[in-house]
Amino acid sequence: MKAASRILSTFVSIVLLAGCGGSNDGALDVALIGTQDAVFTDSARLSIGAQHLRAATDSGLVTFNAQGETVPALAERWIVTEDGLSFIFRLRDTTWPDGSPMTGESARAALLSAIGQLEGTSLALDLAPIEEIRAMAGRVIEIRLTSPEPYLLTLLAQPELALRRDGGGTGPMVLDRIDEAHDGGRRQIARLDFKPPQERGLPIDENWEEDVRQIDLFVVDEPEAIRMFDAGEVELVLGGDLGGFPLVDTGPLATGTLRVDSPVGLFGLQVRSETGLLGNEGVREGIAMAIDREALLARYNVGGWNPTTRPVSPGLPGDPGLVSERWLDMDIEDRRTEASARISAWRRQFDDGDTSQPVVVTVALQEGPGWDLLLQNLANQLAGIGITIERAESRAQAQLVVIDRIARFPAPRWFLNQFNCTLRRGLCSEEVDALVAQALAETDTTARAMLMAQAEAEFTLENVYIPIGSPLRWSLLRGSVDGFEANPHAFHPLPPLAEIPR
Repeated sequence: MKAASRILSTFVSIVLLAGCGGSNDGALDVALIGTQDAVFTDSARLSIGAQHLRAATDSGLVTFNAQGETVPALAERWIVTEDGLSFIFRLRDTTWPDGSPMTGESARAALLSAIGQLEGTSLALDLAPIEEIRAMAGRVIEIRLTSPEPYLLTLLAQPELALRRDGGGTGPMVLDRIDEAHDGGRRQIARLDFKPPQERGLPIDENWEEDVRQIDLFVVDEPEAIRMFDAGEVELVLGGDLGGFPLVDTGPLATGTLRVDSPVGLFGLQVRSETGLLGNEGVREGIAMAIDREALLARYNVGGWNPTTRPVSPGLPGDPGLVSERWLDMDIEDRRTEASARISAWRRQFDDGDTSQPVVVTVALQEGPGWDLLLQNLANQLAGIGITIERAESRAQAQLVVIDRIARFPAPRWFLNQFNCTLRRGLCSEEVDALVAQALAETDTTARAMLMAQAEAEFTLENVYIPIGSPLRWSLLRGSVDGFEANPHAFHPLPPLAEIPR
């Protein structure tokens, strides 16, 4: 019955699209998963949805294309000095939204402002190699580094590093928020249109409007996004994560519509409590070894999702191979026996000696059927070692927090920066932070990789983070959608989606 219903829904969608092309006005209708407050924000701390909108309406020196490559934006070209310590950018011949010329000095001020607003975030730690930003003659700025950073362009392409000033956006598209009547009620639309080429620092083209189309963006939650897609109301859904994945049809009929990304990043449990059961390093390791990661992920029925026991994603560029997966010589039953023994020993010593009842551990995670399934799976697995898993009432009260975060750049420093003690996110290690800082100051790439591997090994032994695997992201799209490409960032910029291939 469920399969028949899905077939009927798919047939209806095809008929709707055949009749109207998915839109009455030629616009590309997109459902962006998120909330209005989180997406339409001027904050420097952006949700995934807000990153998509910021990247369309404001530009940095560089940006990401559909393939996830770094390409020119406000800077038309750049050079890197031989020692890797200086990046020199030449800006496009363009103006700020208020009509004033964009100079090296004004671009420098905007970049410094963007960086300053990130103080206290992990992205600010990622930008630590920037020593100085200088305005040079005319439309040229230079970024000087304390040590080589091969991923500087990737960092500068982050939407949070867009150059902004009052009076409008610096990006290729303009936003108009519309409230319209729909099915007896009202709905909000974020309408995005390309600016004329000359306003984007490009040559004048009288026929440019023939090559682009409008985007009508609907900011909704995952169930509503899936419903809109199935009903033929949108052609593309962006921003799906584990929470809504069980709602997505993963059967044969979904082959042409479902796109699953498994980028490098963090997906696991961060320890927040430094007292009680989780204050014991051996117990934390016991919990980590008791999790059957393959079984945990198998229930989601998705390929290419890689489990790991390492806090840093395995196989990153330049990995010296000094850190391997843990407990390879133990099967899961032996691991759980050891974990149970550690927990019982701790309780006999510190928990009034009473081991007759399971100990309760609270976990903070998002709402959604996928997260509920994760919580259930964890509870089932850890019940056998004497732990009862319950959902925390708030993140602040949780003993464990589920981390689900895509890496800004594929290097160990990003992963270890997420647990830096200055961020106050949970348990941490000042010794590991010191090793990361030492590695960052190292100019020899081999020596840097060795220090980072040492930092990862030390961090692993602290067991303040329990890795599970890589993050999962998904999208839904019709065959009529151009400009959508799988990429290592699981970030699908809006402007390429609005371009009509010639």
